[in-house]
Amino acid sequence: MKKKLVVLTGAGISAESGIKTFRDSDGLWEGHNVMDVATLEGWHKNPGMVLDFYNQRRQQLKTVQPNAAHRILAELEADFEVQIITQNVDNLHEKAGSTRVLHLHGELLKVRSTQNEGYVLEWEEDLNFGDCDDMGHQLRPHIVWFGEQVPALDLAVQMTQEADYFAVIGTSLQVYPAASLIDFTAPEIPIFYIDPKPIQLAMGRKKIEIIAKIASEGTQIMSERLKLI
Repeated sequence: MKKKLVVLTGAGISAESGIKTFRDSDGLWEGHNVMDVATLEGWHKNPGMVLDFYNQRRQQLKTVQPNAAHRILAELEADFEVQIITQNVDNLHEKAGSTRVLHLHGELLKVRSTQNEGYVLEWEEDLNFGDCDDMGHQLRPHIVWFGEQVPALDLAVQMTQEADYFAVIGTSLQVYPAASLIDFTAPEIPIFYIDPKPIQLAMGRKKIEIIAKIASEGTQIMSERLKLI
């Protein structure tokens, strides 16, 4: 039976594919204040701007491709049961070939009803005013905005608890509740933390290897390490 490798990924893994992050740019995401485009308050204040912002992100997604880090994680499925838990809303893990991907913060290529969270549709084109669910309620981006509940969190915790190996790639570990997942790992399992600017972690008895590299380089190093364990 294959060992379980659970991987938490963040914006840093997609940055190498050309998708900008807001972590190092004073809260700006593609030139917008995240509070204007990634909160329910921003949606109520200016829904037109929010729709336009995500329409642009959706179109941008069609122009980018997975990078080496995404591909290495997909290739690791040959030797491990790989479960990706991602904070990213892009589909680059899937495009690279990963078959088990849990999106904590939603997906750009889906929309949902403003009145029924369970009403979710695949959506690859622009979302406009007048695009409604079957009850006539406006559709919105299927994105978990700041301040909203993270529906997939309990499942992510369960996956983390069952991991034989755990990796953190390209996330600052400062966005909660996703950042708390590492606390649910079993104390004896190997943990890899890949980030060019890793923060200081106080992990007690946990075995953690910090790889201070960009995602593609660090993921290659992790892959080689895993083959030796």
